[in-house]
This record gives sequence, C-alpha cells and structure tokens, in this order.
Amino acid sequence: MSGIRRREFVILLGGGAAAAWPLVARAQQPTMPVIGFLRNTMRDDSELAALRQGLSQSGYVEGKNLAIEYRFAENRYERLPALAADLVNRQVAMIVTGGNASTLAAKAATTTIPIIFSTGDDPIQIGLVTSLSRPGGNVTGVSFMTTATLAAKRLGLLRELVPNVTTIAYLMNPNNPAAEIEMREVQAAASSLGLQILVVNSGHERDFEAAFANLAGRRNLALFVGGDSLNFSWRERLVALAARHALPAMYFVREFAAAGGLISYGASITNSYRQAGIYAGQVLKGTKPGDLPVILPAKFELVINLKTAKTFGLDVPPSLLARADEVIE
Repeated sequence: MSGIRRREFVILLGGGAAAAWPLVARAQQPTMPVIGFLRNTMRDDSELAALRQGLSQSGYVEGKNLAIEYRFAENRYERLPALAADLVNRQVAMIVTGGNASTLAAKAATTTIPIIFSTGDDPIQIGLVTSLSRPGGNVTGVSFMTTATLAAKRLGLLRELVPNVTTIAYLMNPNNPAAEIEMREVQAAASSLGLQILVVNSGHERDFEAAFANLAGRRNLALFVGGDSLNFSWRERLVALAARHALPAMYFVREFAAAGGLISYGASITNSYRQAGIYAGQVLKGTKPGDLPVILPAKFELVINLKTAKTFGLDVPPSLLARADEVIE
C-alpha cells in the first residue's frame, strides 16, 4: 500500500471510528428512572410540588433525570387495583402512594417494587407495615397521623372553642380502610367529654350537599371532619358548606383553616409528601425500603381562623389563642 493510500486508509478508519463514538456513548448513557405516583383522589398540585421538592433534595428532577407516571382514582376506589397493576406492568422503579386505599392497592399488586407511602393513619393498624422502626419488605413511608390518634385532642379543642355544643356531627368517608378505626376513637373521645356523636357518611363529593342538609336545624351542633383524602381534596367545598349551614367545624390540617375553616389541628401534609420524596430518592440510590423507618410527625399545629370565628359570633378564649401556632385574621 502506497503512502498516500495508507494515509487515506488511516483517515477513513479514524473518521469511521469517530462517527461511531457518539453511538457508543449514547448506548452507554444510563436510562432515566421512572417512578409511579398513585393517589386515591384527584390531582393536588400542592402535594405534587412537595413531592418534587423532596425528590430534588435527593438530586432527582422530573424531566431532567427522572420521569413520573401519574395515576389518580378520582375518588373511585374500585379503580385502584387496575391503576396499581398498570404501574407494575410498566415496570416502574418505585410507586409513591398517597392515602390508605392506594397504598393497600399497590401493596397487593407487588411484593418486589418499592412502595413509599404518605398516609394520615397508623401504618401498623391498617396493615401497611408490621414495624415502624424496621418495616421490612418493600413498603415504608410517612404518616402525618391525621385521624384516630388525635381525635380526643381535636374534640377537646373544639369543645373549648364552642362550649355550648352537645352533639358532634362526624363526617366520615366509609370507603376509607381506616374509617372504622377513627370512628371508634371519635366515639370514645366524645363519650369522655359528655358529647353525643352523629355519624354522617359521605363517600363521594356528590354526597356533601345531602349530608349537610340533614344537619340543618339542629341546635348546639358542631362538625368534626374526618381525616380523609376525599375531604382534603374538597376542602374548599366543605368549608363553604360549613359556613352556609353555620356549623363550627374542626378540621385535620391547616389547609382547611387557610381556606376559611374555623379551626384545625394536625401535622403538615405537604411536609409529609416532601419527606416521601426524600425517601424515594434514597431508594432510587439503592437503599432498601424495608431499612427505612416510617417517619412520624414531630409537630402538630393548632390554627385558628379568627375572621371565621367572628362570622360565627364566637369569642375565642385568650388561653386558646395563646396556644395557637397560627392565627388567621
């Protein structure tokens, strides 16, 4: 081979190798992990923003190095098994769940794909894990403990704010797997305070109007809104109905008071989703979910809407105001 031909051969070989390098580099790039998000109810942007914040704290940004497949049952709980199965069939790297029913559906659908939950109930009581410190298996997450464990505290605060109340209307979603547990706790707490409980079932947004209409005309009545994802999703509607029917109400998280509700006591839901996002990032990096302890709230916030109290003609005791973490005027 002549010098010119050898040189041409080397150039051609080098050019071919250079052309092949981008293909090789692309083939070696890691694929973007995909996680699933499963929720009992409809989309709530505040929850999703908190989840993304937690993921970003762990180094994962949706659309950059992470993809998220969203599934919302929109309060049709019978859809959850199929939605969970769809995520499993798509072989997502993980399923993040919001609410009891969605977590139980995901747990029934897979024993291998990691599940990170955010729920308001006791994870042991509803069968998500067997231990808070060492969950084991493929499930762990965050509980903001909105329901049964705080029933006595919430009723006591409501009684303090509305001392003449004799009957508590308890708005309960019978489709919630933890509904019966919370109802027993509410009834026991009411009995200890000498209060009567009137259970009002509302399993769908369309039931709200009839539920409140059934309470019309009752005297010395206050409302206790059950800690449920359906109620949270429709918080503005519930606050408006309570105002229309002049029902002083206790809610389970501050978002209700921020929307005009009278009083709330509970932990932060958005912080729960942020922590779930942090856990999701740790699992994506290789930590086993069963080695991550279930996170419980470190703080419960008392929020009073003073403007709403005045609308109801209520004088908030100074001692109650002094204990409030936030007063909305």
